Amino acid sequence: MMKIRRYLRGSGRVLAFVFIASVIWLLLDMAALRMSMDDVNSQLLKERVIRDREISKQQSRGTQMGKLGFKHPVQRVDLSVTNAGKGPLNPSIKLAHVYRHGDQKHGGHQGEHLPMTDKPKHVAIEHKEGQHNVTPKQRVPAKKKAVDLDLNGMELEKSKGIDGIINKTLPVVVPKITQVPPSVQENKHAKKGPIKSEHAKKGPIKSEPKSQAGPELSLLQPGEAHPVKTTTKSPKKDVKGKVLDNKTEEKHVWTITKSGLKTAKETLKPTIKLQAGEDSKDNPVTAVRKPGVHKVLSLDLTDVPRDANAMGQFGQAAVVASNEDAEVRKRWDEGHFNVFLSDKIPVDRAVPDTRPETCAQNLVHDNLPSTSVIFCFVDEVWSTLLRSVHSVLNRSPPHLLTEIILVDDFSTKDYLKEQLDTYMSQYPKVRIIRLKERQGLIRARLAGAALAKGEVLTFLDSHIECNVGWLEPLLERVYLDHKKVPCPVIEVISDKDMSYMLVDNFQRGVFKWPLVFGWSALPEEYIKKNNMTVSDPIRCPVMAGGLFSINKKYFYELGAYDPGLDVWGGENMEISFKIWMCGGEIEIIPCSRVGHIFRGQNPYKFPKDRQKTVERNLARVAEVWLDEYKDLFYGHGYHHLRDNEAVNIGNLTEQIELRKKLKCKSFQWYLDNVYPDMKPPLVQAEGLVFNHGLRKCLTLQKGSLSFDTCDLSRQSQHFNYTWMRHVRQQDLCVAPLGKGSGFALQLCDNAKPEHRWFHKSSNSALAEHLIAEFGSKHMCLEAGPKGDTLHLNSCESRNAFQKWQFTKYHT
Repeated sequence: MMKIRRYLRGSGRVLAFVFIASVIWLLLDMAALRMSMDDVNSQLLKERVIRDREISKQQSRGTQMGKLGFKHPVQRVDLSVTNAGKGPLNPSIKLAHVYRHGDQKHGGHQGEHLPMTDKPKHVAIEHKEGQHNVTPKQRVPAKKKAVDLDLNGMELEKSKGIDGIINKTLPVVVPKITQVPPSVQENKHAKKGPIKSEHAKKGPIKSEPKSQAGPELSLLQPGEAHPVKTTTKSPKKDVKGKVLDNKTEEKHVWTITKSGLKTAKETLKPTIKLQAGEDSKDNPVTAVRKPGVHKVLSLDLTDVPRDANAMGQFGQAAVVASNEDAEVRKRWDEGHFNVFLSDKIPVDRAVPDTRPETCAQNLVHDNLPSTSVIFCFVDEVWSTLLRSVHSVLNRSPPHLLTEIILVDDFSTKDYLKEQLDTYMSQYPKVRIIRLKERQGLIRARLAGAALAKGEVLTFLDSHIECNVGWLEPLLERVYLDHKKVPCPVIEVISDKDMSYMLVDNFQRGVFKWPLVFGWSALPEEYIKKNNMTVSDPIRCPVMAGGLFSINKKYFYELGAYDPGLDVWGGENMEISFKIWMCGGEIEIIPCSRVGHIFRGQNPYKFPKDRQKTVERNLARVAEVWLDEYKDLFYGHGYHHLRDNEAVNIGNLTEQIELRKKLKCKSFQWYLDNVYPDMKPPLVQAEGLVFNHGLRKCLTLQKGSLSFDTCDLSRQSQHFNYTWMRHVRQQDLCVAPLGKGSGFALQLCDNAKPEHRWFHKSSNSALAEHLIAEFGSKHMCLEAGPKGDTLHLNSCESRNAFQKWQFTKYHT
């Protein structure tokens, strides 16, 4: 103790105090650091849990994608290509989230001509044997016999109702069920609870394991078929690459026996109740019908574990190797898109979920009507036809899909005959109807509709890919009102690299004169005025025509398509005007999305001249539905169609009587209430007709034409220059009386060229002249120098007596 006291004297005491204080400070600092580390670890743990949840949500949607890049005006997937053997794509990349939250406005596509990205970024590697296209297993089923239809001689009897359009003696072959595909399977454990949309999060739904595995059918090239060997010993993996044990796989087994088909529809209907706070009394629809509701089912099935590294998988852009460019060019004309590349892409590939985010949470009714999906095709490319069918089978709730009807409009390709029968015999819901001669899209659709068993007809083109949750939103609109005709948002599948591209949410179909279809963005004022969100239905003045759903009874109440329309062209205008003017509505549903291959050229052959066929169809539409506005159609370059001797547009009596029977509104009502953006003038110019040489105006006096001082108050001086190129006063037109007899007003006749005058038709020196359409030489209407005569004379650009001006021009 004495030694310690000696050391603690003087400066030693200070040093001891400093040492003790330092130790205490160090201990306190370590304690604080420990607490801080605990807080950081806790925060990291929370963030990891949140991140894992987000990843789980994205994996459930099957969006295992690479990086994104969007192009204006069409958003597109720009993904790095994955090669077989390099592992699956990173599932944490939130592709669907980026798709939904693209905050840039993008223009839509128009017709078959769309802005594309000409330089795809990535080259896909051709798969090795055993790794190419994923196709369903085949149990060597009994081949279905297609129904052969001869539409010649069949009576189109609409008055007899739905079934009256096809002769009741028409033979219908119902194929035997030889194998149950995933698209018609029922949950084995349905007794444990209703099927919910969350089911899709657990991975792809598997086919029931077979005791004897049959050969798997790969993607077939025209005229060839080769089995792909499979082994039952290798462990099965889901889309995420995880090995499924027997117990896990058991949860995904859906089966329907033949005896259970009757009850399958009822069992599969979800029974999710109204959410908290919702009362059926507050909802007039549910109060009357008393249905249950459920979230839209996000189904995306595949027959075998999906190969995440397959070419074009998840809507990726891909091109073939440079040494295969010659083959690409060689096969391009088969479909006017990259057929060679299409054949390398799985026929059941996944596509990105491009719906607005709120769509997955939307509620639809349990007791939606069932539908028959109708594909009409002629010489369609094998791989795109199969991809279209598989997208419907894999992404449609089985209880809502009554059947898929393939109407073969007299194809010439061998692979679309016996080979197609053999392939589709795996699927009991697929029926094939073959027409015995080329009828065209319009009559092919009528043939498919006549044999359809579903409550709703859904027409689709044969080169599409349906997206997740595409069907229920369409059927929901028909369920709420049977006169609603919903259309999906038509997104773009690139004709060059087969990538799946997003389009703007606020696009609608419209027309411009002379009845040319196009896409137009909704006006910003309209969006704000109606407080619209990205998932709200959009009123659509004119449907594109290729993809829509319609109540079957209502389709026939409307008279279906005009059977007088030939092959293709104008049918979308005809049915659009008919729906709107006769009490229905056309809507685009942003929560329903379908990709479509838009091509720069129409590959179909027309039995007659293509241009004449389309012009004839449009003339029928104009005569029946456009009322006084039909002159705008003819006046935009179709004057020749008014010559009944040169162009026979057929008998219109039935269609005119149908319009009267349905008590349809006028075309003026359509313009005012459905398409108010379109403000077409009924005439090109109107008012007084002033002659520059005389400085006087054309006047009707006692049945003859002369000139007088201009006076707006005199009705005898008011003339119109119409779309039919008439200088007209009421029903009378300026026309020659005969050779050398001058001019007078005659009863207008649209078919007579001597009643037509070119005026303001060009920027030439003769723009102010009235040039006679009849005659072999350019002859112009000229006022006599004394103001008492009118005659024709050779056109002179500087002759003031040949220059005319109307008070007001509308074009």
